[in-house]
Parts: sequence; C-alpha cells; structure tokens
Amino acid sequence: MPMPITAPVRPRAPGTVIVFARVPALGKVKTRLAAHVGDDRALALYRRMLAHSLRVARDSGRAVELCIAGADVEGECAAQARDHGARLTAQIGHDLGARMRGALERVLQDGGGPAVLIGCDCPALAVEDLLAAFAALGGHDAVFSPTEDGGYVLVGLRRALAGLFEGPQWGTSQVMAQTRAHLAASGAPWHELRTLWDVDRVEDLARWPEAG
Repeated sequence: MPMPITAPVRPRAPGTVIVFARVPALGKVKTRLAAHVGDDRALALYRRMLAHSLRVARDSGRAVELCIAGADVEGECAAQARDHGARLTAQIGHDLGARMRGALERVLQDGGGPAVLIGCDCPALAVEDLLAAFAALGGHDAVFSPTEDGGYVLVGLRRALAGLFEGPQWGTSQVMAQTRAHLAASGAPWHELRTLWDVDRVEDLARWPEAG
C-alpha cells in the first residue's frame, strides 16, 4: 500500500511573537473610539484588528502567543488562539509596563526568545515589520516600532533589560521619548523601525480602508 504524500513540516524560525490583547467584550475595548461610533462597531473593529495581528504574527514563521487581559468566559480568545496556532496565556501585573515585562521575560527565560510583543490596534503592522524586528535583535538588545502619537506598537527584546518598563507614563505621548532616555542612560543598544499609526480615535478610521 503506497504511503500517503504529505506536505513537509516547515520548522519555525527562532523567536516568539506575543500578541497583547484584551478579551473582546462590549463596552470594554476601544472606549475612546466607541464614544463616537458606538460600542457595537468599536467591538467589531477591535475583533478585526485582533485577527489581523494574529495573522501577521503567524505568518512571521515564529511561535505565537495570544496574551490576554480579562476572563475569556465565552472562549473567544481560546478559539482565536487555536485557529492561528497560538498559545493562550494571561497578562499578569499591576500596570501595562509590568504586564509587558512579565510576558517578555517569561518567554526569554523559557528559551523562546528573542521575543517580540505587539498590540492589536495597528492595522498598518505587517509581516515585514516583524521580520525586520527579529533581524534587528541580531545586533541590538531591544527594538521598537514607534507610533505617531508618541508610544510604540511593537517592542522586542534579546535579553531582559532592568527598568525598561518602569519609567514611562503609560497612555501619554511621552512613552517612546522616556523609553529612549532610559535606554541611552543604560547604554543598551536599540533599534527603531518605521513609525506606524494605531486606531484610537474616530479620525484614525479614515486611514484604514478596510474599516468600512
């Protein structure tokens, strides 16, 4: 009896992409946007952006984690993780910086590094950005994709960097500037990729043709 022909298994490249997300729930995501477009549309747009981030992460050829804040009561995030071949994990920490540090350092300590963490509100993020991030980590301790509003949508680490996530005032326009100042003072080499934009305000939808 002839052996069945199967496609060869493609080995993953070294590294892990962590997709940081909130559990999709009405009235709990994209609240600034929802104030203008309504909770239902804001939730629908958030789900589309989350799916986009997971596709980009998967297509980078790295291991993928969907790291969530909130209780996945309906199993939506578990299903998304399964559909994209991702591991489902939980965010742990008292603020955004602590949660990001915990997720990145856990991956590095478990031998899954280098580690790149992305958000799920940047439709402009592409596979090429992730590939560029992993390439940059070959010669730098950290890599970032800044955003036009002063934050960043991607952060990657080759090794843990003390204090990196403790100084910035999260949610302000000073996050990337404060991060640069910390890195410069510490002497850690870092690299910045192209500046991107994310979806926080109703005006941002005009730049996203697929928003409808």
